[in-house]
Amino acid sequence: MEIFNTVAALKSFVSEAHADGKTIGFVPTMGALHRGHISLIERAVAECDLCVASVFVNPTQFNDSRDLACYPRTPEADAAMLSAAGCHAVFMPTVEEVYPEPDTRTFDLGSVAEVMEGKHRPGHFNGVAQVVSKLFEMVEPHKAYFGEKDFQQIAVIRSMVRLLSLPVEIVACPIIREEDGLALSSRNARLSKEERTIAPAISRILKQSRELRPAHTPEMVIQWVTRELSALPHLRVEYFEIVDGHTLQSIRNWEDTDYAVGCITVFCGEVRLIDNIKYED
Repeated sequence: MEIFNTVAALKSFVSEAHADGKTIGFVPTMGALHRGHISLIERAVAECDLCVASVFVNPTQFNDSRDLACYPRTPEADAAMLSAAGCHAVFMPTVEEVYPEPDTRTFDLGSVAEVMEGKHRPGHFNGVAQVVSKLFEMVEPHKAYFGEKDFQQIAVIRSMVRLLSLPVEIVACPIIREEDGLALSSRNARLSKEERTIAPAISRILKQSRELRPAHTPEMVIQWVTRELSALPHLRVEYFEIVDGHTLQSIRNWEDTDYAVGCITVFCGEVRLIDNIKYED
């Protein structure tokens, strides 16, 4: 596996691959890799001639400097995991390499970027669009792979791709969970031992809420989930919304959409965790 630290070296590798007619699958990450990331790598390896990953903690998408400072960084372990999974190249740049000058671009990402995470983390999705558009320009991938744990982020990136007319297919991949149901996240490493035993309640209660659908409105389900989680120690629900999975707009009735998705953010202690669930008929 090749490791690149500069844009020039990465572009040279990519240009050669394109000249040879090879398809490129790209997995952008912020590092601290886990099995969820590796599932994306494995799919890219299976579907494309070359798999390229990036490991870069992007400062422009953090609206909390403490969160940025605390974000786990494990570059050596990340490189070993990527190599073992069959990744062909990884881009591990410095902030100065990605942003030689401040990125002042603003993106009109539409309503999908204004709700939920967009409402609670102002500027977050613009920062995501900045870095992902830069990475797409560097790698020129045919396909890019993202995990559905970040359900809203996928919708935002698809909006950005349409906005910029980029020739890349966005591939959404299923959430990978621990045996106890907790969605895999790099942030899980920050949970204390006690918090780690409580955090799986998020997925458990979301799963139980599916059973309420036949006799309860979306608002009633939202209230039940919020009440159940709030009753547990260390957990604080920031938001839980049931939305149309295409538009990400809240629904009042199940009949309002054929694709209802519940999206939640919960603080477990000081660690911010996100998850989602699809309400299927």
